[in-house]
Amino acid sequence: MRLIRGLTNLKKLSRREDSPLANGCVATIGNFDGVHLGHKTIIDQVRSKAEALGVPSMVMIFEPQPREFFQGSEAPPRLMGFRQKFEALLAEGIDIVLCLRFNQAFRSYSAMGFIEDILIQGLAVRHLVVGDDFRFGCDRAGDFALLKKVGKDAGFTVENTRTVTVDGERVSSTRVRELLTVNGLEQAEALLGHPYRIRGRVVYGRQLGRQIGAPTANILLHRLPALQGVYVVAATLDDGAVYDGVANIGLRPTVDGKQPSLEVHLFDFAGTLYGQHLEVVFRHGLRDEEKFASVDELKEQITRDFEHARAWISEHGTVKSAH
Repeated sequence: MRLIRGLTNLKKLSRREDSPLANGCVATIGNFDGVHLGHKTIIDQVRSKAEALGVPSMVMIFEPQPREFFQGSEAPPRLMGFRQKFEALLAEGIDIVLCLRFNQAFRSYSAMGFIEDILIQGLAVRHLVVGDDFRFGCDRAGDFALLKKVGKDAGFTVENTRTVTVDGERVSSTRVRELLTVNGLEQAEALLGHPYRIRGRVVYGRQLGRQIGAPTANILLHRLPALQGVYVVAATLDDGAVYDGVANIGLRPTVDGKQPSLEVHLFDFAGTLYGQHLEVVFRHGLRDEEKFASVDELKEQITRDFEHARAWISEHGTVKSAH
């Protein structure tokens, strides 16, 4: 799979004779946050049409996501970061991911400018899969009807995305977030098609966990996560080894309460994890985050968390793979 970052790189690529877009592509556009069952159905639509036309399949995403640009810290929490999203799209068999910077300049694009510069000149799009409620361009002036009208003259077709439901409920990133907020891990898994997981690189922390006898692998989160609290988890290391453990995800109110982070303690693990990418699967919620009066009180609670986690794992079993 190929990653194209930004309009400049797209334009450079489109001018090359050996461009993978020389014969056009089949594309879809969206946030694809979580890459849930609804997204996978859209991807199937894109891949099927791309194979029929003999051109690459492509997903266009944005960084930051549009609502993050407009709403800042008030935007909904993300289900996954960029790297994890890219890897998920790779796993679904997409050929090209185009990641465009959503900034003031891009926000000012007219609807026709977006179609002409990006879809036609940049991508030479042959077929586009988007929802019939899709809006784009400055002041959201562009819509599904405009795409179909322009496409008829420009030589590309437009197809509506298919709605996916599970137990009568429409699958959406918004609904997955709502479920995670109330610790609905099983219901979220049904919409995602897999247990909820976060993948990230282990960085150096404040070493507090090590000082109180509970060393943790620390993964920084750029935005407040959809779920917060203490969880039973299973984590996969770079070498494929899987360990059970306990994770705290949120703002660490007893320590500083400022930077969102994911702290994972792996049972029966001895070694160094700095620099590795952990994939952490959330299996069961233990409790909400709390602010303790002292580090000693925090230490006592962590001991209880470990006991409760081991008891839950003993009852429900360990996992051989977190994937």
